[in-house]
Amino acid sequence: MKSEIVTPNGEFGGVSADVFVQRLSATRRGARLARLLAAQQLRDWGVAAATTDTVELVVAEFASNAVRHGRVPGRDFELRLVPARDHVRIEVSDARAEREPQPAGCPDEGGYGLLLVAALATAWGVRSRCVGKTVWATVPLP
Repeated sequence: MKSEIVTPNGEFGGVSADVFVQRLSATRRGARLARLLAAQQLRDWGVAAATTDTVELVVAEFASNAVRHGRVPGRDFELRLVPARDHVRIEVSDARAEREPQPAGCPDEGGYGLLLVAALATAWGVRSRCVGKTVWATVPLP
């Protein structure tokens, strides 16, 4: 599977950096691959290991939710990483606009993922698209 590198997005860590975009199958395997690809891309960009671990957790949660709650048969989900000077923006898009993620008020057997995202990211949210939605978060760089 070949990643798509989009036009340059300014400087990142003193060097020009690109936006990373990859479409993945809406399966558990696709969600796992999203996390692994995100970690590799951050290492390629020279991002510190602690930040890479944080981004991996956020990508894992968003990709898992895209597969579990945002899946439409025959449709993929998309991972996008956008580097900036002081943060990395993570975006995961799926095809189900009507199922927006909500942190669980009183999680019992699950539902902690978005609470974890809220604790790790400086901001997160949801925006609609022509088809589906995009869940995004920003993770600060040290």
